[in-house]
Amino acid sequence: MAIEEGKAAPLFTLKDPQGNKVALKDFKGQDVIVYFYPKDDTPGCTKEACNFRDNWQTFHSADVVVLGISPDDEASHQKFISKYDLPLTLLSDPGKKVMEKYGAWGEKMMYGKKVIGVIRSTVWVGPNGKVIKHWRKVPRAADHPEKILQAMKLG
Repeated sequence: MAIEEGKAAPLFTLKDPQGNKVALKDFKGQDVIVYFYPKDDTPGCTKEACNFRDNWQTFHSADVVVLGISPDDEASHQKFISKYDLPLTLLSDPGKKVMEKYGAWGEKMMYGKKVIGVIRSTVWVGPNGKVIKHWRKVPRAADHPEKILQAMKLG
């Protein structure tokens, strides 16, 4: 299933670091940023998460939900959140089923080689559950949250 702007975002339910189920439908009526990243506590992923943290007040004040999804387990997310004081909700997708639905798992280039893995990408889901914007490949993780704020006219 391809992600298309203007179409309904695929529904999902995943576990947060405490093992609680979090579903996209829980946030109906709110803007939701769903961002996919390869691995907790790696350089690019840490920069991206910390930029979300540093801009947290802006997202939070606008009632925007930020959900980070990676294949890491709950324990890894707990350490990552604690180490960097992240206010984000991180969700575990070890089977990569949600990533596949969102086009965030597949072939990509890494250091000049084709590999299969997590494609760093982001989907902005509007209050009505429809995709407003899809960043299919995020080139610079470090400043991506600011680009999202600009697109949302919050930054």
